[in-house]
Amino acid sequence: MRELGEVEQVSAPTITRVVTALVDAGLVLREADLSDGRVAWTRLTPAGAKLLDRSRRRKEAYLVKRLRELDPRELDTLEDAAAILERLTEGRS
Repeated sequence: MRELGEVEQVSAPTITRVVTALVDAGLVLREADLSDGRVAWTRLTPAGAKLLDRSRRRKEAYLVKRLRELDPRELDTLEDAAAILERLTEGRS
């Protein structure tokens, strides 16, 4: 849970509540590590994977629709910005 909280930039109690809600909804399984009782592993259930896939497809379709509304100059600007963001997230300047 600690690593997941760090990735999502939320506190341990917050990520624990979120994961508990996802487990209760049947979207995630939480399993204790057999070799270290302090560790809990999480993974998507088939229902969770289906929901995630459906959500991603809807978001992608929306973005594709909106991108088609832009003119070529705006698309070029976005491409340049994406390259800068990739460089920033890779830790290079």
